[in-house]
Amino acid sequence: MIYFSYSGNTRQVAQALTQTLSKHGTVEPIELTALDESNSFLRQCRRAFSRVKAKINPVKQDLSEFDLVCFGTPVWAFAPVPAMNTYLDLCTGLVGKTVVLFTTYGSGTGNERCLSYMQNILAEKGAAKFSRLSIQQLKLKDREFVSAKIEEIARLWPNG
Repeated sequence: MIYFSYSGNTRQVAQALTQTLSKHGTVEPIELTALDESNSFLRQCRRAFSRVKAKINPVKQDLSEFDLVCFGTPVWAFAPVPAMNTYLDLCTGLVGKTVVLFTTYGSGTGNERCLSYMQNILAEKGAAKFSRLSIQQLKLKDREFVSAKIEEIARLWPNG
């Protein structure tokens, strides 16, 4: 489970996914930290839109030991955050893997574009099967809604 969370929204979804996945095996959550993050949200969005890469904390990059890999990001300016852009470039070991892409978003504009961008990169790295989960920030407090969304995609997970 690799994710970035600026406001805590994506972390909430990652925690809910972790809880569900833990019923099926061991989960290793990895929260990305951008070491060169701006204090200006507008600058951060501009960087995301331009597909800028961030300097990130050192984290595991070889994912070959996992059956299922989850990638989570907020949607900023139609794109994943810069820290996720960096990680998508660096990660390895995805050949034949099942991948869950999850996003949190405000208006929804650009959500599909963000998911497709991530999916294309990971498909080029050999990921074989994808499922997508997107939660609008206004729906995050509705635990039943979030759980139902997670259960919808759970059927695609190995040993799920």
